[in-house]
Amino acid sequence: MIDIHCHILPGIDDGSRDVEESMEMIREAYKAGFTNIISTSHYIEESYNVPKVRRQELIDMLNSKIEQEGMQIKIYNGAEAYITPNLVELIKAEELPTMNGTKYLLMELPMHNQILNLESIVSKVINQGITLIIAHPERYSYVQKNYKVLNELAEMGVLFQANYGSCIGQYGKEAEKTLKKLLKANRISFFGTDCHRAGSIYDKMPEILKKLEKMIGKEKLEELTTINPQKLI
Repeated sequence: MIDIHCHILPGIDDGSRDVEESMEMIREAYKAGFTNIISTSHYIEESYNVPKVRRQELIDMLNSKIEQEGMQIKIYNGAEAYITPNLVELIKAEELPTMNGTKYLLMELPMHNQILNLESIVSKVINQGITLIIAHPERYSYVQKNYKVLNELAEMGVLFQANYGSCIGQYGKEAEKTLKKLLKANRISFFGTDCHRAGSIYDKMPEILKKLEKMIGKEKLEELTTINPQKLI
C-alpha cells in the first residue's frame, strides 16, 4: 500500500513533533503494510509555510534513518495545500511541492465554509496542467449535507482522497455516512491515513482494511490503496 496523505515531517506543522515521533510513525506504517509514504505536511501561507527545499532535506534525513533500520519503505515530497488563489504562483516559485514533483497536488478546503469562487481557483490550477486532489471530502460539513456539490469539480477533472479513519467513525458518524455515499457514487480515487501522531491510525489498519473490503471488494480496495497512489509517484 501507498499512503498519499501523512503529516510525517518533524516540527513543521501540527503533525509529528520531532524526529523520533516521525520514525515511530514510519515503523507503524511499515508494520501496517505501507511501502511508500507521500509526506503531505500542511502548506498554509500564513502559518505552515515551510518551503519545498527544506521539506526535502527532512525527507532525505528520514530516508537515511529508514535505510539504517533496514525498513523497505520510502518517503516522498508533497504537501497538503490549503486553498488559496495563488497556488500556481507558489508552485512556480518552488515554495509549494506537488506530489513527488508530478502534476498532482493535494488540496484542502475549509471544513465548514463553502468557497464561492472555488471553480475559478480550480480552473486556474487545471489550466497549468496540474491535477488537483481534494483531501477528505467526507469531512467537510457542506459535503455531508449534499455530496453532489462535488459533481461539478469531478466534471472538471478534480480527484478525491478519503481518509481511512472515516470508515470506522474516527471523524464522526456524518463523515462515515458521507464516505459510504461517495464510495457508492465512485467519487473516491485514493485513500490516505492523514496521520498526525504515532499511535493514531496505523495500528487500526487491519480493522479498517477488513471493513473496506466488505464495503467495496478486494479489487476496488487495491485500486484505491495501491494502484492509483502508485500513479502519483
